[in-house]
Amino acid sequence: MKRLLALTALVLVGGCTMFKSQPMPVAAAPVQTAARPAGPVDAGSVPIERVPYRVGVSSNTVEQLARQYACTGTGGAGLVTAEGPVEVYRMQCADGKVFMARCELRQCRKM
Repeated sequence: MKRLLALTALVLVGGCTMFKSQPMPVAAAPVQTAARPAGPVDAGSVPIERVPYRVGVSSNTVEQLARQYACTGTGGAGLVTAEGPVEVYRMQCADGKVFMARCELRQCRKM
């Protein structure tokens, strides 16, 4: 038992002397920069989501409604939300403005 304690003490003392030497150089961690989003971003650096153009049941109705508000565009009115009883449409006007309409059971109103 005494031999085991003596051996353990030698290992501990010998191990402690290892740390008195010069420390090994530590490689600097690579600095990671925030990845820039591939598409356009708003003022707060939040990526702007592009919604694909989809034709909906009331697309033609929204285009006629947009003409009443002096919004003419070549792209047409695209469905933004999922198809259902309440749908939201978006249309890009020729002057750069955006016309949006909400249709509930095919009854459309400007938003």
